[in-house]
This record gives sequence, structure tokens and C-alpha cells, in this order.
Amino acid sequence: MTFKTSKFATMTAAIALSFTSFSSAFAAEGDIVDVAVGAGTFNTLVAAVSAADLVATLQSEGPFTVFAPTDDAFAALPAGTVEGLLLPENKDQLIAVLTYHVISGKVMSTDLQDDMKAATVQGSSVTIDLDNGVMVDGANVVAADIEATNGVIHVIDAVILP
Repeated sequence: MTFKTSKFATMTAAIALSFTSFSSAFAAEGDIVDVAVGAGTFNTLVAAVSAADLVATLQSEGPFTVFAPTDDAFAALPAGTVEGLLLPENKDQLIAVLTYHVISGKVMSTDLQDDMKAATVQGSSVTIDLDNGVMVDGANVVAADIEATNGVIHVIDAVILP
């Protein structure tokens, strides 16, 4: 399944780090992919999900919990990293990175515990740290509990790697 061209329209919105700003950005309803596209702050993530042929999976019944890196999080990676991952010959590596950001089931922020290990769809586990705010594998959760029809999104400020 592929996105309609209109869903790939480039949006230039400043990313605020407050929950209120993110909440209004996530006013769109729909599945995880629809919510991410509607927010306009996940263009790189959406492009990567499409390149990895994971759109249909993330639009399926789920439920899923997605730790979603913003466009700024992807931009902070070393130069050439995203472009390299998007090459067809690196599809398996891209899938591994993306599925490391996904947990089966709907895990709300109230379900998280300090030093919790959560198994990802990729097969490894991420570590949740509640000592200094909410962190997943060192990435800060800047907005939590953004509900979609098939799960929940927690916005993170860094790309986490398996």
C-alpha cells in the first residue's frame, strides 16, 4: 500500500516541546499512520515507513505503541544516515530501525514503570527510564498518549537504534 501524493505534501511547522502544542498538532483522527501524517512533524518517519513497506502494517488493527521520532530527531542523525537507510539495498536495516520504535499492544504512559524493559516488534527491548522525565533508550518523551484508532503514539526527540 502506498500513500496518496497529497499525504506527502511538505509541511513546515515549528516543533514545540510542550504537550499542549503537540496535542493540538495531533487533532487528526485515524490510525497511527494517519495521525502521523496529519501532525506534519513526522515527514521523515512517514517517508521511512513507506520505503520500508510498513504502511499497511501500521494501518492494521494492532494495537501498537509507537515511539515516534520527529523530523528534528531524524535531522540530528549524522549526515547521510537517513539517505542511506532509505536506499533499497538497506531496506532490511531500515525495517529493523523502524520496528525498534514499535511495541505490540497499547502502552499508555500510566502503564510505564522505571527501568521497565519493553519488547519491540524488531525483537530487542527498549528500556524505559522515569528518573528524569520519561525516556526510552535515552530519548526524551516530549508528548505522550496520542491516541489513534489502532494504538498510541509517544513523541520522542531522538531516533533510537537497536
